[in-house]
Amino acid sequence: MNDEKKQLKGYLTCQGERLHELKTTVLNAFNEADKSNITPDWLKSTIDKHNFPEKYAPVVDAAKNPQPFFDAFEAFLQVQPLSDMRKRHFKVVIRALKRYEIYVQISCNKPFSLELDNLTPDILRDFEKFLHSEHLLIDTYPTLYEKVPESRTPQPRGQNTINDMLKKLRTFLYWAIDNEKTTNNPFRKYSIEECIYGTPYYISVEERNQLYNADLSCRPALEIQRDIFIFQCLIGCRVADLYKFTKQNIINGAIEYIARKTKDGRPVTVRVPLNAIAKEILTKYANFEGETLLPYISEQKYNKAIKEAFTAAGLTRSVVTLDPLTRKGVIKSLNEIASSHLARRCFIGNLYKQVKDPNLVGALSGHKEGSKAFARYREIDEQMKNDLVKMLE
Repeated sequence: MNDEKKQLKGYLTCQGERLHELKTTVLNAFNEADKSNITPDWLKSTIDKHNFPEKYAPVVDAAKNPQPFFDAFEAFLQVQPLSDMRKRHFKVVIRALKRYEIYVQISCNKPFSLELDNLTPDILRDFEKFLHSEHLLIDTYPTLYEKVPESRTPQPRGQNTINDMLKKLRTFLYWAIDNEKTTNNPFRKYSIEECIYGTPYYISVEERNQLYNADLSCRPALEIQRDIFIFQCLIGCRVADLYKFTKQNIINGAIEYIARKTKDGRPVTVRVPLNAIAKEILTKYANFEGETLLPYISEQKYNKAIKEAFTAAGLTRSVVTLDPLTRKGVIKSLNEIASSHLARRCFIGNLYKQVKDPNLVGALSGHKEGSKAFARYREIDEQMKNDLVKMLE
């Protein structure tokens, strides 16, 4: 019975992805179409083109100078309205694909090259296995990293990370099909595994205040980063947005910005009123003469400073977090795993406990309405359960 449930869940997930892909195709076609020519036949034709692209492929001789796979991928990055961060993420996938191509050539001792027309579900499965085991290949196949280097050697990847890389490859292939560079869609018979996320942990308002009131005067550099973390807790932005803030983002007692993660699609303008503590922090650093709103350091050093500040403040509560590799819950202390994203969770989690309205909180956090990511923050804790049960009294 469990196997049947798993099969049904996998089938429903696959169908949901296909429906989402069809919806995206229709919306994109509608935005580009001459609205005076929109008819029921137009919709029928658009759906048919999505389901059977091979029927509408131009009649060309595929053997005549097809565009190389990686050239097409680079062309995709040039024309897509992607942020610099998103482009970097896509280039990570490109480099992994290049190493995979070399790996197959060496390990199988045969000529092999990735082409838009030769990708199959079996190749996708093999590429996924490569992503899982790449960190183990460094000593055996050093040529991979000599020819396609990374800033650091590949680390073990969790399934969620691999899923994200496969989704980026799928996005590129859909673009290639839409732009008549190929009619081959290996993802038609290959489903990307569903991502699994644990219940987000976050610090309470009391713990946040304990951190803010901790005496760090003997470590002034750490005190600055502690204050920045508290400020982030009070506005709930992503660290990428935080680091872009200047004094111009402060407008009439609030901070306003366009969330970076939404810039690739429909930009979302976020306005978060500043409370007394946030204003106190800004006043404290009002004489900072840098170009940014606050004296930031590198993200890596910022995350390290956050852990040190938690330790100094005695915030060592144990929490259950999901191990990205084993996908099992593990117990760790807050000061071990605290990072900039915990500030965002603090903002969202504590607000949601007060208002229990995802759309209202989402308007302050920069999440789109109905965001799947935002749903992960909706932890229903014991106090909220007690409040619900009391409604029955």
